[in-house]
Amino acid sequence: MTYFLFVGDMLVMLFMFGVVVWVCLRSNRKSIDDAARIPLDDEGENG
Repeated sequence: MTYFLFVGDMLVMLFMFGVVVWVCLRSNRKSIDDAARIPLDDEGENG
């Protein structure tokens, strides 16, 4: 059972790593920076 959980965790980590690599390869630097600023720029508008 422990090995089953370990393999499942490794598959999830591999998937997340693949998503990060895919986003980095498919996007340019400006669009990644713009997306990263969304939570920071949103604070002043709601309150």
